[in-house]
Amino acid sequence: MNIVILAAGQGKRMHSNLPKVLHPVAGKSLAQHVIDTARTLAPEKLIVVYGHGGDVVKSTLAAPDIAWAEQAQQLGTGHAVAQALPELGPAAQTLVLYGDVPLTTAATLKRLLQAGKDGLAILTVDLADPSGYGRIVRDATGQVQRIVEQKDASEAEKSIGEINTGIMVMPTARLADWLGKLKNDNAQGEYYLTDIVALAVSEGLPVRTAQPAGEWEVLGVNSKVQLAELERQHQRNIADQLLVAGVRLADPARIDIRGELTHGRDVSIDVGCVFEGKVELADAVEVGPYCVMKNVKVGAGTRIAAFCHFEDAVIGPDGVLGPYARLRPGTELGPEVHIGNFVEVKKSIIGAQSKANHLAYIGDAEIGQRVNVGAGTITCNYDGANKFKTVIEDDVFIGSDTQLVAPVTVGRGATLGAGTTLTRDAPPEALTVSRPKQVTLTGWQRPQKVKK
Repeated sequence: MNIVILAAGQGKRMHSNLPKVLHPVAGKSLAQHVIDTARTLAPEKLIVVYGHGGDVVKSTLAAPDIAWAEQAQQLGTGHAVAQALPELGPAAQTLVLYGDVPLTTAATLKRLLQAGKDGLAILTVDLADPSGYGRIVRDATGQVQRIVEQKDASEAEKSIGEINTGIMVMPTARLADWLGKLKNDNAQGEYYLTDIVALAVSEGLPVRTAQPAGEWEVLGVNSKVQLAELERQHQRNIADQLLVAGVRLADPARIDIRGELTHGRDVSIDVGCVFEGKVELADAVEVGPYCVMKNVKVGAGTRIAAFCHFEDAVIGPDGVLGPYARLRPGTELGPEVHIGNFVEVKKSIIGAQSKANHLAYIGDAEIGQRVNVGAGTITCNYDGANKFKTVIEDDVFIGSDTQLVAPVTVGRGATLGAGTTLTRDAPPEALTVSRPKQVTLTGWQRPQKVKK
């Protein structure tokens, strides 16, 4: 089959320099949602009709399997599909989708394709308030006769509740002839794709309809208000799927999935969490409120407290993290690791049962097992031009307010006294300190505030 995605609209009501179809829902552009769904149907040809912001649209959505057709002037949906005609395989069906209608499911489109296998089929939906939409006009026997747009409808036709979503499938062999017969003598002066329905009826071709599982599947976006409403609807759909699969959500209305979230059993997620990219939560993981995770894998039984921010990290089982912990790209934590409040870890490997419970920076480091990193400890990995590595072997105790000036190695079982600035390797099983002798100055006076 051929799939044509119409994505040429300007979206004036978005009040944005970004083309409408590139605005995001769940971290992915409206048009990319449509393209991804289209690919699940395995089309022979996938054509995107572009117009406004064409260069940006093409560069953002570019892929080897996409053909492009330009609609330089936006003269209606019929005119838009006509631009794609040279790319269409004439022996196949053509399915028309819209780049600003992102949530239509593959299952719904398969039902539509089945309905139109020997003719033309339209995806319709019944609305309590159909204002603004084209109405499906049927005869006394219930057969579709035509579609009339709101601006061209009579009062009787405006009372019809069944509306056209714009999504339809048709025989490509008839499409060129039908598009050539379209006229723009209507209220908007445009060539409506919907007018081919009456042409199909006049030729005796079967015209059928299919309906989506939910109204949300056919919601389009024309404003930031509608974009926000669609985002919430999509997020609630995802939340419902998580709940059905056994995840405990403190509030399904307060979660954002902007990628792919996979999970084990007995996972719990508190309010305000954001998941981006690919996130994996193993069995019994607990995620506290207002955490952000991007491309993170979390081992079974790990507890994550509030306000943590993790990116491109692997967390082992039975860990304890946060609150206010940050894991930057390249972090790998072993089993039972503790990363506490205001601790930042970057491009480092930390072994089993090691702890950095508060106020530390660990960057470009390799830390062994059962290491204690005291408060205020910093790996000084950057000399202003180059990065260097710190190695801390098993069973090391690092006192508070220690600076490890990389490259440096701390031997197995070593202890670093509080306030140490380590510039050379520390030997194993020994205490290393670097601090001046304590001095008390008698007669010293504390500065006093000067009276104005």
